[in-house]
Amino acid sequence: MRTSRVFSIDRPEKFKEQLLAWGRQFQEIAWLDSNEYDSDTGEYEAILAVEAFTAIKTDHVNAFDKLKEYQETTADWIFGYLSYDLKNDVEALKSSNFDGLQFPDLYFFQPQKLIFIKMGKVEFHYLRMVDDEIQDDLEEIQNYQTEGDEKHTPVKVEARLSKVEYLEKISLMLNHIHRGDIYEANFCQEFYSENVELDAFNIYRSLNRISAPPFAAYLKLENINLISASPERYLRKRGSELLSQPIKGTARRADDPEEDQHIAAELAADPKEQSENVMIVDLVRNDLSRIAEKGSVNVEELCKVYTFKQVHQLVSSVTARLTEGIPPVEALRTSFPMGSMTGAPKISAMKIIEDLEESKRGLYSGAVGYFTPEGDFDFNVVIRSILYNSENKYLSFSVGGAITAKSDPEKEYEECLLKAKAMREVLTNL
Repeated sequence: MRTSRVFSIDRPEKFKEQLLAWGRQFQEIAWLDSNEYDSDTGEYEAILAVEAFTAIKTDHVNAFDKLKEYQETTADWIFGYLSYDLKNDVEALKSSNFDGLQFPDLYFFQPQKLIFIKMGKVEFHYLRMVDDEIQDDLEEIQNYQTEGDEKHTPVKVEARLSKVEYLEKISLMLNHIHRGDIYEANFCQEFYSENVELDAFNIYRSLNRISAPPFAAYLKLENINLISASPERYLRKRGSELLSQPIKGTARRADDPEEDQHIAAELAADPKEQSENVMIVDLVRNDLSRIAEKGSVNVEELCKVYTFKQVHQLVSSVTARLTEGIPPVEALRTSFPMGSMTGAPKISAMKIIEDLEESKRGLYSGAVGYFTPEGDFDFNVVIRSILYNSENKYLSFSVGGAITAKSDPEKEYEECLLKAKAMREVLTNL
């Protein structure tokens, strides 16, 4: 079905810049960049998928069934996203909050052209209808002139909630926790701007430069633009092996190395941050146990500090073996939405989130990734991400955090601003 060719490249970083810039010309673009976090593990360092041959786009109704049929029928590489509101397909839930972005709930496409960078080599996997273009494309990419980031008109964003309103919402959430309705819930707030003219490609390059996370993504599908600096993996499948890496627990970076190390150590020892993480690990274990071989669910890492350019985070790693005969899409359906963006108990938390939040989450706190022809997959969590509708000119990004019984509303608000920092910087040209 695809013609594959592999070439050695002398300067992988330079080639990666040229490849991304070259890919900008296409109507459909999916760019995934690990920023070399996985460069020694055999994972792909970067993937470019362009030019849809087939696609699926739908609302939440029977969305996972439709995706399963599309994935199995295509039996090829497909790239796309799952929005948070697919929760309404999984459970008897609703989404009735304001939606300025108006994105479909699910969108995947089968690329004509697929290019990987891996361990000093570039791999071309083209559908046979375009495989005669591989050599020409390689030469064009190698000679492609990349441009510096252009300054854009600063984008002023507004908060959907005032600080006072945010603090009131957190108090209501804490009431639910103290009453025993939930143990933990992820509460998010939206920042937005209307009538924005935005060069999403250059904004992505700027955001990735200052964040350099392991699950960066740039997605352009029709009027849909995702600019993602996500540090979090939702779920990966390799053969029968599943891996989920929920993040809960955030602390700022410091310029002084000694202070920075001290902040990371404090995060590792913080009982409130640890409890947030452990509760979500339990939720992930429970989700995966429904589709895993008995006794195969393991916590490989618990509350380990990972350091990124902008923040320190507590990350846990949960593994499992998928029970034989369960389709790949079923692993996603069973664990969606991810525990780190919902809460515990999960369904109660999602209902309370819907009642208290002001904006429909949509693609935010959903997932972006791909399926292989063999049914393997890898998806991130859409956080630290800017969303832009180039048709109605609406721009949005949301930030949030886990609320537990020990949450201090003022500190939760400060954590939101910390998570928003990099996105604000690139939008305002700081």
